[in-house]
Amino acid sequence: MADPSALLVGIYGFGAAAHIVAQVARHQGRRLFAFTRPGDVAAQDFARSLGAEWAGDSTTSPPEPLDAALIFASVGSLVPAALAATRKGGIHMSDIPSFPYRILWEERMLRSVANLTRRDAEEFLAVAPEAGVRTETATYPLDRANEALDDLPSGALQGAAVLVP
Repeated sequence: MADPSALLVGIYGFGAAAHIVAQVARHQGRRLFAFTRPGDVAAQDFARSLGAEWAGDSTTSPPEPLDAALIFASVGSLVPAALAATRKGGIHMSDIPSFPYRILWEERMLRSVANLTRRDAEEFLAVAPEAGVRTETATYPLDRANEALDDLPSGALQGAAVLVP
């Protein structure tokens, strides 16, 4: 989750994990901007329905600088975009492409979180019911796993895909 002092949080990649974190962020009183794939209006509408005050294309700049950015999409090119949009903060999940040092400079910070601790999970699970978190899921029979994998990047579902036996 974002630094506790962060007020305006940008979420890049609005899907399974992000739709849950967004609800907790709003519960904590944070302002939320959501960034989606270009043209994914459904995901932008979904983000707004969960409290994002702005939702737009990940290739555009937000209406104001972010205090922190969380990147859930496994797209390395989002790192420099998030850093450029952020006063301080950012998390990445894939290789970072080359980018000008000037967008990391000026006291911005880049953190990578590969694994959460047991304590992180306990703290999150304590806050989730207080925040009234509701998850959006689409179930797929196990033999349709490839269809679920195709639907994720295409924007054909909101929230998380769940495989069932």
